[in-house]
Amino acid sequence: KVKAQLEEKEGKTFDVFTAVEFRTQLVAGTNYFIKVHVGNDEFMHLRVFKSLPHENEQLSLHSYQGSKTKHDELAYF
Repeated sequence: KVKAQLEEKEGKTFDVFTAVEFRTQLVAGTNYFIKVHVGNDEFMHLRVFKSLPHENEQLSLHSYQGSKTKHDELAYF
């Protein structure tokens, strides 16, 4: 659901977009920290926010980090 948001921010499309690991953080909603394989040996770390159910909002790409590798630790950011 956030692939299009990332593509818009990066100004390019990703043929490969596969989540390989994730962590969660409870706040006033949930932050998802997701390691995504985007092709070749390239990975990105995404921070996606999901609001509380009663707010009825879409998932939103809060921030991301590029130039990651398969072995980079997925940490809170």
